[in-house]
Amino acid sequence: MIIGSHVSFNKEQLLGSAKEAISYGANTFMFYTGAPQNTIRSELNSDLTNKALTLMKENGIDIKNVICHAPYIVNLANNIEPEKYEFAKRFLRSEIDRCIKLGIKYIVLHPGSATKLERSIAIDNIINALNDIIKDDDSCMVILETMAGKGTEIGVNIEEIETIIKGVNSNNIGVCLDTCHLNDSGIDLNNFDTYLNIFDKHIGLDKIKCVHLNDSKNEVASHKDRHENIGFGTIGFNLLMKVAYHEKLKDVPKILETPYVGDYAPYKLEIEMIRNNKFNPNLKDELINN
Repeated sequence: MIIGSHVSFNKEQLLGSAKEAISYGANTFMFYTGAPQNTIRSELNSDLTNKALTLMKENGIDIKNVICHAPYIVNLANNIEPEKYEFAKRFLRSEIDRCIKLGIKYIVLHPGSATKLERSIAIDNIINALNDIIKDDDSCMVILETMAGKGTEIGVNIEEIETIIKGVNSNNIGVCLDTCHLNDSGIDLNNFDTYLNIFDKHIGLDKIKCVHLNDSKNEVASHKDRHENIGFGTIGFNLLMKVAYHEKLKDVPKILETPYVGDYAPYKLEIEMIRNNKFNPNLKDELINN
């Protein structure tokens, strides 16, 4: 299984991210190239990047499975203020260029929020922006994340994702499934096979490039987007393992975005639990007490 978690991108940049992932026993990871809540970015250090690539190769992490995440403040759906809209486009383009320099093949993007606009107009804005941003010869693909439907989020169902993908002129675009978001948007993961069949018919399973594997604190169709640790939420361990071990997704990287338990990252224990396919009900206690 290709599995890892969100990790930090600190002063050691990609090297620090790789070290953290390795400490969790992961064979992939996901990172932001800077703080997700702002657009401040430090210059990439090629020496650190090369050291990271060497370390990753030595520890069985294929750079082709590593994922970047665009800052969630990028909103391509809203063009009410043209300057902010154009800035969001330029910034996302610069993030793609940073990924290319790092050798990263995929960058996850929240499609955006309509705010005061009609959803159809917001979707058109996303399409227009991506057509300006994406290049066919980019070695890094934009992958749209399925959203929970909090507020006026776009991308809450297959139809909206399909409309965006079909509106983008380039084939250099894919999808990231998020299990918490699917649950909160109204998809009962007991019916995950049905969901995949519908997805395949409308978009194509080959477009799924990443899965965010998260439990949820909320019931189906809550539209709240609050992640929970694996097996401790309303989705539950068994259903999440159905996704994690699904034959049609076996080559797709699985990324944990589950919350810290107190001050402790749960990812090493969660990855062990998933690899063993056995729920550890004492995981949170073990993190806090050890």
